[in-house]
Amino acid sequence: MIQKFVKKIFGTRSNKEIKKLYPLVEKINQLAHSLKDKSDQELQERSVELRTELVTEREAAEKKALDTLSDKDEQTKFILKSEHEKLEEILPEAFAMVKETCNRMCGSSWSVASRDQTWEMIPYDVQILGGIILHRGNVAEMKTGEGKTLVAAFPIFLNALTDRGVHLITVNDYLAQRDAEWMGEIYKRLGLSVGYILNNMTPDQRRENYNCDITYGTNNEFGFDYLRDNMALQKQDQVQREYAYAIVDEVDSVLIDEARTPLIISGAVDAPVDTSFNDLRPLVQNLVRQQNALVANIVSEGESLMKEEKDHDAGYKFLQALRGMPKHPKVMKVFQEAGTKKLAHKVESEFMRDKKLHEVDEDLFFSIDEKTHVIDITEKGRNTLAPDDPEVFIIPDLGEMLHDIDANEGMAKPEKDQEKDKAHQLHGDRSGKIHNMTQLLRAYTLYEKDVEYVVQDGRVQIVDEFTGRILAGRRYSDGLHQALETKENVTVERETQTLATITIQNYFRMYNKLAGMTGTAETEAEEFGAIYNLDVLSIPTHRPVVRDDRDDLIFKTKREKYNGVVEEISKCHQSGQPTLVGTISVEISELLSRMLKRDGIPHNVLNAKQHKGEAEIVARAGQRGAVTIATNMAGRGTDIKLGDGIKELGGLHI
Repeated sequence: MIQKFVKKIFGTRSNKEIKKLYPLVEKINQLAHSLKDKSDQELQERSVELRTELVTEREAAEKKALDTLSDKDEQTKFILKSEHEKLEEILPEAFAMVKETCNRMCGSSWSVASRDQTWEMIPYDVQILGGIILHRGNVAEMKTGEGKTLVAAFPIFLNALTDRGVHLITVNDYLAQRDAEWMGEIYKRLGLSVGYILNNMTPDQRRENYNCDITYGTNNEFGFDYLRDNMALQKQDQVQREYAYAIVDEVDSVLIDEARTPLIISGAVDAPVDTSFNDLRPLVQNLVRQQNALVANIVSEGESLMKEEKDHDAGYKFLQALRGMPKHPKVMKVFQEAGTKKLAHKVESEFMRDKKLHEVDEDLFFSIDEKTHVIDITEKGRNTLAPDDPEVFIIPDLGEMLHDIDANEGMAKPEKDQEKDKAHQLHGDRSGKIHNMTQLLRAYTLYEKDVEYVVQDGRVQIVDEFTGRILAGRRYSDGLHQALETKENVTVERETQTLATITIQNYFRMYNKLAGMTGTAETEAEEFGAIYNLDVLSIPTHRPVVRDDRDDLIFKTKREKYNGVVEEISKCHQSGQPTLVGTISVEISELLSRMLKRDGIPHNVLNAKQHKGEAEIVARAGQRGAVTIATNMAGRGTDIKLGDGIKELGGLHI
């Protein structure tokens, strides 16, 4: 309360910093006005002159750094500082050139993502403000609909003049191509080249696009190209240039949500396809079936104990159910009820404190740690899997076995060597069998079809949890992908091994200068500062926000919730108001689609399985009566234009 009062009286740091920039914005506007008499050719020539000035300045700084400094890091800092000072000097003119070019483009049309688009954007002052903030290596928080794509054009043009290359990171391939083709016209008119990286491009195509002054692409493509470059045997096989300046769109998603996500390049193991997965599948299916029935009974017992007000005993049962099958429908439902999670966690803390958590698992066939994905088969599970020989699922102590063989004085050396080979064989067979068994259990209990992955054309394909898109060509490692292929009864391909890896966080920390933009960054301001040394500044909106943010609606059951969603969609459709429905998975998007078909409501579905014609679907989403069901594919960076008369109907209903 006090903090809000202080902010109201004295203003926020963002407000103070932005207030200082308004004179610079005014200067840019005046310069842009003075450029009206210049021809397109003169603007291009001036662009070349500015580039030459920057390159000359950098070369002079490099020479001075070599002459006066011995430490390489200090030399780099000096060169970058000199370059930044020159960029600051030419910033007003460069930004003015971008604004004037936007003015001249009004009414022009060209093809963007296979659709004709007409340019009608003249930058607002707040967009120029955002551009300054991005150029200075900050995170610009801009509300939805404020035109972040155009904002980035200002610092991109300015920094591309350094001849080092500028990278614009988007959240998916579609947006990389769309934004490069849409904004690219500005850069081309000013004499710069622009390219984009797509998943299906060859190394030669990638190299050509990286050699452009400006390159658009996803964080995955940039990161994987870096890994491939590090694995290249010759310089000419590499595709990327230096890491000078990057602007990350939807920066909170990429740099915070996915910060520790590893990018991994895998290669096929030089070994035959492991057939043991198929041998183990019936055993695992039976074990999972029994565990599901057991967990359902445990939840029912817990609910009965709750009614009897035996909270601690109920908490024990709920914890047991959670460790038995965290994705069981009854478990997920009971943990949505108030107090259940707290109760289970309280009991868990007690058992962990006394180091007796294993006692909770004794009645289960196997236990699952949902956070770490660790699965442990219990004694009860081993007896079920192999009643005649439960020891087959216990890995022997190889060191102890070898020691016993060496200590046996009655054994000759050739016999000892033979016994040692048998010990190694036994250890390898058992550990391999247990590993494959565990991976199959993971596949059946933690990975859901149409949520974590989809099956298309007889192949298991991973769905990106952040973008909702298929990660083409990616495979889970350590036999998990083979386990999923076995589960879905498709062809099991060869296992892969990790060849190179880097986290998203470590990749982006290589850039000399990093900036980002999003609609929601202030809540993560502390993390941006601590991890990337980035300040977050909130840009004011051009006009007051007219969006009607309503309260959440809470339903008791999923059936009631989905019926309520369909009812709301039906009302909007009848009135002509377009509707966009966001879902968390392919499975739920298809469930709602079936319900809408049942009610005769025409609609489009946009998810990892149905993504062809994405541009067309997005373009139509704001038209009268349109209904669009989408996963988080349409959640970020999607520009939905409203059709005629839609504003009067209340705009797009989400």
